[in-house]
Amino acid sequence: MLLGVSIIVFFMVRAIPGDPAQILLGQTATQEQVHQLRVQMGLDKPVPIQYLLFLKDAVRGDLGTSIVTGRPVTEELLVRLPATLELTMFAMFIAVLVGVPVGVISAVKQYSLLDKTTSVLALTGISMPIFWLAMILIVIFGVNLELLPFPGRLGTDTTITAITGFVLVDSLLTLNFSAFWEGILYLIMPAIALGTTAMAVVVRMTRSSMLEVMGEDYVRTARAKGVVPWRVVFKHALRNAMLPTVTVIGLQVGLLMGGSVITETIFSWPGVGQIAYESIYRRDYAMIQGVVLYAAALFVLINLLVDVLYAVLDPRVRY
Repeated sequence: MLLGVSIIVFFMVRAIPGDPAQILLGQTATQEQVHQLRVQMGLDKPVPIQYLLFLKDAVRGDLGTSIVTGRPVTEELLVRLPATLELTMFAMFIAVLVGVPVGVISAVKQYSLLDKTTSVLALTGISMPIFWLAMILIVIFGVNLELLPFPGRLGTDTTITAITGFVLVDSLLTLNFSAFWEGILYLIMPAIALGTTAMAVVVRMTRSSMLEVMGEDYVRTARAKGVVPWRVVFKHALRNAMLPTVTVIGLQVGLLMGGSVITETIFSWPGVGQIAYESIYRRDYAMIQGVVLYAAALFVLINLLVDVLYAVLDPRVRY
């Protein structure tokens, strides 16, 4: 999977119009200066040769050097990755925390006013573009009501000791509870903007899975035996209905990693998405390739964890 992604992104990046050497030096640079920089960056060689050289270094963990920051791509990504993961996980936490219970209630109260209302809201959540919702949240809660702070991860006058790179974790480890609360406040708007679509998908998938499971024989048998209704729903039905929902959650995490580019740019969130946008704008080939490969690796890892979680939810998968 990673090899296929590396091939696709390597050749697609080089199809982007614009010469990185010319962009880096500016329009006033001479052709000789541009040529020298192209040789220095290895762009004078045929593209297949460039890929083989890139692959040789990549298997050793060397993804090249960013032409914008002048730092190794791996080092730059390790610095920014915690911010993206923190935003993605918080957005997914909100999506699951709200989506699963709402989906269950909608299935149990099928065709009720609550069910119809949640269906309309879920459809609306899927239809709203991330950038539009992000700007609406900023205007309402950030500018007009001044309830939530932005942009960035923390205020300019707040400092914490960096240990893991995760603001919430580091603030707790250093017992800086004011920074922890401030970090949550800064997370709310970008997390809602990023996680609303995932939340709507989780609601719809949970509802449809629950409706299918609630009609199974073992659920009717449990009801006929007089099992308490909430026990029927949560122990017998929900656990089996969670299998397709878990699959969707795993896929949504990968989609959130991609959607973070827009969210991080709007909220000036210092993560991988923001540097990906800047790298595309400046034709920083090495950084673009590194960002996509890291995202693909995380996506593969998350899907592996989802497969393992199947065996936890359904013992039949183990055999």
